[in-house]
Amino acid sequence: QVQLVESGGGLVQAGGSLRLSCAASGIIFKVNTMGWYRQAPGKQRELVAIISKVGSTNYADSVKGRFAISRDNAKNTVYLQMNSLKPEDTAVYYCNAEEGDYWGQGTQVTVSS
Repeated sequence: QVQLVESGGGLVQAGGSLRLSCAASGIIFKVNTMGWYRQAPGKQRELVAIISKVGSTNYADSVKGRFAISRDNAKNTVYLQMNSLKPEDTAVYYCNAEEGDYWGQGTQVTVSS
């Protein structure tokens, strides 16, 4: 109902790519700006990227030029394409419906040196 479901995480070598997906209920997806956040061990959760209901995007400086957020409104799904991954990208990645503050359970991304 209100749960968001993330998928697509895994273990990759530095320089590799992953594509994360977040599936939401239709009503949540339609009314919310969607965001990707991440939390590394011992660190605070930080914003990675956001996309508005009309498709405008913003990114953390640390991922600009490497990550791309997108949304498919027909599928009620938001994506995070992650390229040129670095070990410091290692974290649990979470999806958030901003206006309603709905969170998923997260998906682990691990980037090895």
